[in-house]
Order: sequence, then structure tokens, then C-alpha cells
Amino acid sequence: MPILTQEEIKRYDVDTMAIRVFLKALEIIGGPRKLIEYRNLTWLPSLMEAAYAIVLQDMEMKTESEIAEFLGLTRQTVRNILRADPELVMKKLQGELEEKTPRAHTAGGLAKIAYREIKEGRDHLAIFNFAFSVASEVLGIVWPVEVLLRIKGLDFPVGKEELLQRLAGLKIKDVPAEEILDRLTYPVKSPAELLKSIRQALEEIKG
Repeated sequence: MPILTQEEIKRYDVDTMAIRVFLKALEIIGGPRKLIEYRNLTWLPSLMEAAYAIVLQDMEMKTESEIAEFLGLTRQTVRNILRADPELVMKKLQGELEEKTPRAHTAGGLAKIAYREIKEGRDHLAIFNFAFSVASEVLGIVWPVEVLLRIKGLDFPVGKEELLQRLAGLKIKDVPAEEILDRLTYPVKSPAELLKSIRQALEEIKG
């Protein structure tokens, strides 16, 4: 078994924490069912980006510009995420949930709350993951979460073959994962980049 370098260990820790923050934030707003009720699953990629922004700033001391480059966002969007007021966001959350496209400060506020909960030990994602796996059979696959669950433990950056193995047989909005992966650029640097690239590929396929 190959020995990981300190940089590889650090990168894995950041990716793992970002996914934990994403799932915790999703739990806070009521899980996939709540987003399905509001018909706004477009929230999921934005929430993943916010999770990465918060983790990169705290764990790697990245600047706004560095985070923006890593996630493919504008510096202003990253600034809105990082400067979000968590308490204010929670007060306005229900109204925000009704919007199809989340504001950067809303996703950022949720990610901050989730990160704080995890760091303070209030993290029960094993229970949430089980509940999601059961609910998904009834509600249908919420593709960003399904993708994240399938790639759990995968080291990034990652190539096409590794992703093909993990996503084999999965259909995303009725499109085989294999067809989507053919359109991606490799290596993929992070789970956030993977979700964003899949979303862009779907837009191209669906026209």
C-alpha cells in the first residue's frame, strides 16, 4: 500500500471535511426532502461550493482569490460566501429556500453553521446518511448527493477510470454517467469541481 505524502493527507482531509460540511448543511435545512418540496435542487452544487470555500479558508488559510480560482467562481461570490452572517441567514432561511437559485451569502451562512457544528462535535452524519439512503428509494435519486456518497473516500485529484468505477450504472437526469464522464476534463481536482462539471455536461447534453 503506497504511503501518502503530507500534502496528499492534507488534501484528503480538506475534501473529506468539505463533504461533511455539505451533508451537515443539508441536514440543517431538512435534508433532500425539503429541497424537493421547494423544487429547487439547484441549491446543491452551490452549497457544495460554499462548503469548500469555508473549509479552504479555515483549514488551508486560502485567500479569496485562491478560493475563487480553485472553485471557478468570481472573487465577489467567494467574498459573499465568506462574509455571510450565519444567524441572519437562519432567520431568513425559509424565504430563501423558496428561491430557485440560492444567494451566495445564504449558502455561505449555512456552510458556516455546519462547519461550526462539526468542529464542536455535533456531527451525526452516519445517521443522516442512513436516513438519506432509505429516503432515496422512495423519493428518487438526488444526483449531487448520490454522486458524493458514491465517491466517498476517493482521493482527489482523480482520473476518468476511477470515476467510471464509482459511478458505473448511475443515471443522472436519465443520462448514463458514462456519457457524462466522457465530456469532463481530467484530472478532476475536487468533489466540488466534479459536481460543477457534471452540471455543465448535463446542460450541454440536454441543450
